[in-house]
Amino acid sequence: MPAPSRAIPRNVWMLGFVSLLMDTSSESIHALLPLYMVGTLGASTLLVGIVEGFAEATALVVKVFSGYWSMGLRRSRSSRFRWRPRCRG
Repeated sequence: MPAPSRAIPRNVWMLGFVSLLMDTSSESIHALLPLYMVGTLGASTLLVGIVEGFAEATALVVKVFSGYWSMGLRRSRSSRFRWRPRCRG
């Protein structure tokens, strides 16, 4: 028989709500930034494409190096810091 479910703590709900708001705001800014650059700043569509391409390239490079760095950290840690599933009987 499964264990009775526990109530989710209030702090977890609040962190989830804040995370939802942060995701919503960042996605809306990401969608509106090109319109702002062209309409208000007078940037050309070519410049907007260059800025967007540079942002995507930077994000990809950071992902590659952070993944490489993370794998290096995992190898150098001792086994006591590694996650191990617990079996309940």
